[in-house]
Amino acid sequence: MSQPTITAVAGPPGSGKTTWIRQQLAAETLPVLYLCPGTGNVPIDQTCIAAEFPQITILTDGEESLLAKHLENGVSAYIELGFHLQLTTLENLLQSFHSRRISVVPPEIKDTEWHQWGDVIVEGIAVSGEPEKLSIWRSPTSGQVLDPASLDLFWYEEMTQGAYGQIHRAKGIFDIADGRSFYFDFAAKFQETAHEELPLPRWLEGRPQRFSGIEIVGENLDETALGQTLEDCCLAETIMLNYQQQVKESLLLAEETT
Repeated sequence: MSQPTITAVAGPPGSGKTTWIRQQLAAETLPVLYLCPGTGNVPIDQTCIAAEFPQITILTDGEESLLAKHLENGVSAYIELGFHLQLTTLENLLQSFHSRRISVVPPEIKDTEWHQWGDVIVEGIAVSGEPEKLSIWRSPTSGQVLDPASLDLFWYEEMTQGAYGQIHRAKGIFDIADGRSFYFDFAAKFQETAHEELPLPRWLEGRPQRFSGIEIVGENLDETALGQTLEDCCLAETIMLNYQQQVKESLLLAEETT
């Protein structure tokens, strides 16, 4: 059987859709692209995948019209459908090309629309919350540099502990004062956060000219307080430049002594 031109992946938030796609991308040897429609100006998964797999073509919102052209040129596509999108999204495209539908669902969930939609059911990880009750709050922070101590307080002691509503899933990419970019991922079901440094060069020359931002899925979210607290984590221009100068001097000194 020939390889599908499109692999569409759907499931509830936090079930492991992006993780499954990353596993497939790691094994790909032919030209392939990734699209996650509906993320607007907060393309967190796209940014992580682009950093991990620089050979992959990434399409963002507004570039869906380019998808058919890539497919016609022999490029395969992985399309991730967020839980907030109708499963009929891109249905015409899926019917126009050789495609398969992958539903990544937790083992405790049975007989859902994802089970009916998928050609293949992949057992995902346990999730919290009922999808129909969840809302999404997104905020871009591109160009901002966050104070690490303030970010830790916001993420570990406030947001994930219910200070801004019932958080089921949160992920973000943040530039911090020493020039590094970090990915944060929280799942309420396990009450834990994973974080990792992205394989990107340190940004130590003014405001970062690359994406950063946050996405939160939950119930009764206090969006105003979330936005204000996140803003309070951002460094003022003078402080940011001072941090960057200190880091550059420290790196130079370390290089001279090795």
